[in-house]
Amino acid sequence: MPPTNLPTYRLNSTSSTRRKFLQTSAAALSGLTLSSCGWRLADVQSAPIVKSASNKLYIYTWSGYTDEALINRFAEKTGIQVIADVFDSNEGMLARIQAGGGGAYSIIYPSDYMVLQMSKLGLLTELDHSLLAGLDRLIKKFQSPVYDPGNRYSVPFAWGTTGLIYNTEQINGKIEDWDYLWNNQKKLSKRMTLLNDLREVMGVSLRMLGYSLNTTNADEIKKAYEKLAQLKPDLASFNTDAWRPQILAGDLKVAMCFSSDANEVIPENNKLQYVVPKSGSSLWTDTLVIPKSAPNPEAAYKWINFMLQGDIAASIIERLSFATPSQEAFELLPPEVRENEILFPSEETLKTCESIAPVGKFTAIYDRYWTKLTSE
Repeated sequence: MPPTNLPTYRLNSTSSTRRKFLQTSAAALSGLTLSSCGWRLADVQSAPIVKSASNKLYIYTWSGYTDEALINRFAEKTGIQVIADVFDSNEGMLARIQAGGGGAYSIIYPSDYMVLQMSKLGLLTELDHSLLAGLDRLIKKFQSPVYDPGNRYSVPFAWGTTGLIYNTEQINGKIEDWDYLWNNQKKLSKRMTLLNDLREVMGVSLRMLGYSLNTTNADEIKKAYEKLAQLKPDLASFNTDAWRPQILAGDLKVAMCFSSDANEVIPENNKLQYVVPKSGSSLWTDTLVIPKSAPNPEAAYKWINFMLQGDIAASIIERLSFATPSQEAFELLPPEVRENEILFPSEETLKTCESIAPVGKFTAIYDRYWTKLTSE
């Protein structure tokens, strides 16, 4: 019998996150349903020797990536109780894992570049594809992504872009590129925000200057910092989530944000618009991995297979508002969701985007300039 006191969801961080959308209202919860069709865990082999006979699965995820309906549905199907802790940055998650504080987790949700970094550090289990059902139903570009060729260590869960959301009543004309912030700096003074994210924000000026988000050229990194330093006096703040109520209230004219967040906010004010700047931006992917320290790998494989189900993935995307890498799930979405260019931008737009990758020893240079930018 599955546990009856589900779900267990522990919010162990109050910091802003890139996908901080918690379904807490009664209206939201009343509409949460997950179809049972398509359940195919029985189609794959049993998992290898289990390190723990526990019927509990501890996962470490971004806030807003699980909800009561999802966890309860998994429990009904497997009898496994899910306990979810959240992190607010990839770097914070990695630090905790490396410090030994993540030994209880059997599933972690790192972003693309962090998968590469964690695999190089020897922290991840190489996935047994014979235990997985659904990899062949992923959109082609996610079946062997550049950050993890052959999905050796990870399974993609969600993806999106980074751009600008702005109030069309307070902005003259359309915003097309990042340079709008500099060209209209005084008009936007204290009414614009950038993310509280080192690589994303450095990436703004890098792309605007024609450089790669992942440059390892110290002079290019310096120039990107200097450009941001020019803008800094007129920024209201660096924040990843607090811009939402501010832009809805009209206190902000423009904010840097993630596409999933923009998609959640825009229905509350049809004067808001989201744009991926034409000089380019980041294309992020969040994934599911099994750490080498996982105490319950059998349950971890069951969770991944559950998340790979098309109907499960589609229902999550409709509720929690991010793009799915599952072709099967995409085809199950209603037309208005499939045609939503905030979630599913055109190939032309995607060609201008670049995934963030580790920069090795140059991380120290990025860190130094970020500290200088945010502390002065």
